[in-house]
Formats: sequence, structure tokens, C-alpha cells
Amino acid sequence: MPSAINRAWRVVATAICFASFGLGGLLLRIAVFPCVSLLVRDRAQRRQVSRRIVRFAFRSFIAQMRVMGIYTYELRNIERLQRGGLLIIANHPTLIDVVFLMAFVRNADCVVKAALWRNPFMRGPIRAADYVSNGTGPDMVDACIEAIRKGGNLILFPEGTRSVPGRAFAFQRGASNIAVRGALALTPVYIECKPVMLTKGEKWYRVPDRAPHFVISVGEDIPVAPYLQSGLPLALGARRLTQDLEQHYTQELARHG
Repeated sequence: MPSAINRAWRVVATAICFASFGLGGLLLRIAVFPCVSLLVRDRAQRRQVSRRIVRFAFRSFIAQMRVMGIYTYELRNIERLQRGGLLIIANHPTLIDVVFLMAFVRNADCVVKAALWRNPFMRGPIRAADYVSNGTGPDMVDACIEAIRKGGNLILFPEGTRSVPGRAFAFQRGASNIAVRGALALTPVYIECKPVMLTKGEKWYRVPDRAPHFVISVGEDIPVAPYLQSGLPLALGARRLTQDLEQHYTQELARHG
């Protein structure tokens, strides 16, 4: 297919997929999750069922975009995410990174912006799956630690927002605070997208000249014990961990090419 026609098709396909994502979220809210609430009375069991539904929906969306030729992808060492009670961190180059991770992580949990709890398309799945809200203030760290200790797999993007291409990593301390205060190892995920798409500030219809290829690699756990030295304030340990994570991701992504 000539490149111009292929690119035009990917613009149309992207619009179709995003529209289906919004409509799917609305359908889950008004039809699926109310039924789950009626049929499953136990809160913990309802949370598990709801998260399975979200995972299935996201996997379907990922598959839809691939079948329509918007991108290709490959997974490396994904079996490392098939455990429970993980603190998963990842870089954040594109808009759909969280969709990828939640599609392939069982019992995935995440920190959701408080505004999304009021979004008509997203609030149904978010409330049913009982994700952590960032509107809880200082209690958010404790809520994240509790969610992990209950067996959830918490997904965090230490940058706090999408990466800016060509700019050095600037991680926030949220993930490090959770790791240090909860004495939790971190499971790193490295996301690459070439050529890049859906980056920060980029319009959805500005697709690259060729279909991007995603590579999602899962690294070995990063121990937190070195940052829990006797007498070392937890805040200082979290700060050092954040700095080391920035360097770690810079080196790993450069090594991956």
C-alpha cells in the first residue's frame, strides 16, 4: 500500500479505535458494571471481577488497534508480571502505555486522577475496579501500599505525565516513597515506540509516516533494601532511589537502542 494511503488509513483507523474506546467505556458503565454490582455482593470479589473485565476490554482494544494496522508490538519477559503484589513502574512515552500494561497485568491497580472519577466514560470502570484515587492526599501512599499487600499489582509512571521526546527523565518521588515506606521492590518496565506516536502535546491524528512498533520489556526487580539503611531518613532514601531510577531508565533505554 502506498505510504500516503497507508498513513491516511491509520488516521481514520485511529479515530475509529478511539471512538470505540469511549463508547466501550460508556457501555461498561451503563450496562456491564451495574450487573456486576447486582450479582456480586462481596466487595473484594466484585473488585476482582471488575478488573478482569477491564483487562479483557483493554486487551481487545490493543488487539483492535494492531489488527487495523495502527501499530505492531512485541512483549519481552512479560511472565515477570504474572505474579501478585507487585509495584510496577514504567516510562511513559505514549498516551496508550497504561492501556498496554493493564491489558497484560493480572489484578492490575493504578492511581487515577480524581477528575476521571467524574468522567462519564471512565468513572464506571474506575469505581467498579476500586482503583486508588490521587485525590486522597497524604493518605495515597498508605492506600497504595495496602493495595499491593492485598495482592494487587500497582502500576505507576514515575514521570507523572508523558515523556517529552529528547528531554531527560524527571521522576517524581511518589513511586519511591511507596517503595521505601512499604519496603517493596520495584518491577521495572521499559516501553519503546519507534517512530513515536501519541506523545505529550501531540494531536491524535498526527500519525507517523509508518506504523510504529512498540517493544515492552520487563526487567528484573530492583531491590529497595539499599535505601532502607539504619538511621537513614525515609525521605532521603526515597530521594536517592528516585535519582537512581532516573539514571537506571536512561541507561536501560539507551542499551535497548
